[in-house]
Amino acid sequence: MLRKLSILLLAASAWQAQAKVDSVQASRLGQDLTPLGGERAGNASGSIPAWDGGLATPPANYQPGMHHPDPYAADPVRYVVNAGNIEQYQDVLPEGIKTLLRTYPDYRLRVFPGHRSAAAPQRIYDATRFNALNAELIANGNGVSGVAAGVPFPLPQNGQEAIWNHIMRYRGDQIHMVTNQAAVLANGSYTLLKQERDVYFVYGREGVGPQDLDNTLFHYKYRVVAPSKLAGTALLVQETLDQVLAIRKAWRFNRGERRVRRMPLLAYDALQPDTNGMATADMVDSYNGAPDRYEWNLIGKREMLVPYNSYAVHQKGIPYEQILRTKTVNPDLLRYEPHRVWVVEATLRKGFSHPYAKRRFYLDEDSWQILVVDLYDKKGDLIGLQESHPISYYDAPMFNSTLEALYDFKGGRYMADGLDNNEPMYDFNANLGPRDFTPQALRREGN
Repeated sequence: MLRKLSILLLAASAWQAQAKVDSVQASRLGQDLTPLGGERAGNASGSIPAWDGGLATPPANYQPGMHHPDPYAADPVRYVVNAGNIEQYQDVLPEGIKTLLRTYPDYRLRVFPGHRSAAAPQRIYDATRFNALNAELIANGNGVSGVAAGVPFPLPQNGQEAIWNHIMRYRGDQIHMVTNQAAVLANGSYTLLKQERDVYFVYGREGVGPQDLDNTLFHYKYRVVAPSKLAGTALLVQETLDQVLAIRKAWRFNRGERRVRRMPLLAYDALQPDTNGMATADMVDSYNGAPDRYEWNLIGKREMLVPYNSYAVHQKGIPYEQILRTKTVNPDLLRYEPHRVWVVEATLRKGFSHPYAKRRFYLDEDSWQILVVDLYDKKGDLIGLQESHPISYYDAPMFNSTLEALYDFKGGRYMADGLDNNEPMYDFNANLGPRDFTPQALRREGN
């Protein structure tokens, strides 16, 4: 028995050790690689430029509290991809976007010059260098240890490391925001669901070290503001780092019952509340939570056409009905660019069920934001697509989606989340703390 235990421990140690990189590889960060692990140089054709620091400071016409002015508004459209010329761009399009173009002939990709705008604070870059030398996957890849604040695996060696980079990427310290989401049915009808949202990040905060995390990534809550029949309903989540060790805690306040109830499981394929049954819990932010139900394969890096610098759809005052068209988001407000992305494929393990038996993720090399997800059922049919339309929130600075879209090809419907054009802009200096994310606080705010 002792001999077997020793063998298991040795195997586990060997498996964990391969997560680290040596000092020679780590020294490339900030040199030929960006501080977060992307290739600093552009590509041979020049369609992907070199990374020069991204948008780390606001442009001159920005004032605090504004919806972020588009620094690339003067860029011309280089070309348009549609159902008629899709064959010409086969190699640079995710399968889900190809299906979107073929299914809805009026949809098109407006392709603009590429700009590598992703940026983060210097302390995140410094922490990422520390992580490269110290981060380890633990518990069969279901957790991460030895990390400080930045991206855990800037030089990923497998698919699990890459997906953890997305889960643990920098998204600010705390945020108060008011956004809308809509489940757009096949006939084009929808009801806007308006939410006040607060996020308090534990991982990534200035001064927080590995010993301070207590297996916590962040605290999150929202309160429904409209429509009136749902107003007051609220949700609270305490997001753990290793969700196999300690599953995320979630509570929901139901206005009708006027009670806070602990949710038994808000993870994996459980339906995300208030999404009209369209989104599973692990689809929020393109992917979240424990990776234990999938096998993860790092396919490699590719040059692709992906959503990027989506400032046009972010601008203040755009009526939501102008964004939410029947069948798709309005393509005339979206922007696609050529970028290098890491491709990661997740295949559902035997013994588990999920509507998506396979997912293919396309992760931005400069920020680790998932930009596109192809969604397949157990028969191998492509049945859905997720897109994150990101911008650089240069006042933070951080890079994140301003609008997320989930397309259900079988149902002919889609969901859009993050609509904030007619709401106050995000407050990255909100006065928030852990005490604001308790069941008692949820009860108070639900009233």
